[in-house]
Amino acid sequence: MKEASKLLGVAVRTIQRWDKEGKIRCVRTVGGKRRVPESEIKRILGIHEKRKIIGYTRVSSYTQKDDLERQIELIKNYAKERGWEIEILKDIGSGLKEDRRSFQKLLRMVMNKEVSKVIAAYSDRLVRFGFKTLEQFFKSYGTEIIVINRKEKTP
Repeated sequence: MKEASKLLGVAVRTIQRWDKEGKIRCVRTVGGKRRVPESEIKRILGIHEKRKIIGYTRVSSYTQKDDLERQIELIKNYAKERGWEIEILKDIGSGLKEDRRSFQKLLRMVMNKEVSKVIAAYSDRLVRFGFKTLEQFFKSYGTEIIVINRKEKTP
């Protein structure tokens, strides 16, 4: 609270009052102490960071290029319906390989908090195993994973 009050240029009591009035969203610790999320401080100060929406596509081999294009179109249409501008990252390589160039780029972007959403046609396009872990990891950086076809794996 002390650090937040310095950043906002107000007294701690003011932040407490704002919390009661609903003008600021504070998080409570297990001990009942208030914590002000960085996002709330930025919102109040009028700092708007434009985070990207990334469409991620992957196929296992060059012979599946047509499937790569289908994934890109599916993701573009999904984003267009919602009025989102997206950047597409694509890889050609096994979902078991962790050193895929665009996948590594995506991880760096998420860790740098540059990405708000990642859209994939199927969950196995991101990773073959450990999707739930990846989803939790991204969530910890404020990034949501949207899988268009959740109920099925890649045909």
